[in-house]
Amino acid sequence: MDNGTQAGVFSVTTPTTTNIVWHQAGVSRQERAALRGHGSAVLWFTGLSGSGKSTMANGVNGELHRRGIAGYVLDGDNVRHGLCNDLGFTDADRIENIRRIGELAKLFLDAGVITLTAFVSPFQADRDRARALVPSGDFLEIYCAADLTTCERRDPKGLYAKARAGEIKHFTGLDSPYEPPQSPELVIRTGDRSLEAGIDQVLSALEQRQLIPPLAA
Repeated sequence: MDNGTQAGVFSVTTPTTTNIVWHQAGVSRQERAALRGHGSAVLWFTGLSGSGKSTMANGVNGELHRRGIAGYVLDGDNVRHGLCNDLGFTDADRIENIRRIGELAKLFLDAGVITLTAFVSPFQADRDRARALVPSGDFLEIYCAADLTTCERRDPKGLYAKARAGEIKHFTGLDSPYEPPQSPELVIRTGDRSLEAGIDQVLSALEQRQLIPPLAA
């Protein structure tokens, strides 16, 4: 492992910048929620590559948009084009990638946006660290459950084939571990459930938590 890290273990780094104070915004999260008519939360979709994380997150976000609810998807590939383009796929880099995403999702949460993250995020400790950044109840860990055989059969980006051929190293599920969530808020059986059923499952959970209003009868 790089920098003395181990799978599922993170180290806390003391910020090198000094003389900084958190700035309290003039508009509160509660005021943003009152203006928009809905709450905010972090929906953390995790699962193997090919398990349907991005498809599910974008499907949920599309339905939120149709209901007039502010949402945004932080997609793993998109984030690596910019914010995390200096990171590779070693265990240490994966840990740092998720740390940055957790901090970004925290800011989106305060902005009053339902934030959907779609990342493999293979280590439980890193997902727990992201959860600890936000108030209790504001983080929903959503496990997109599909076994390796199903994900490899789908292989939408051809990544498993490249990993099997030795073209990709540190590929989760093959030569890098994936730790399934221990106590997720939701488990979506993306291996055998329809996309529509999964979207309904997530929206129902948001309604039950009174984060979004139910559809009018």
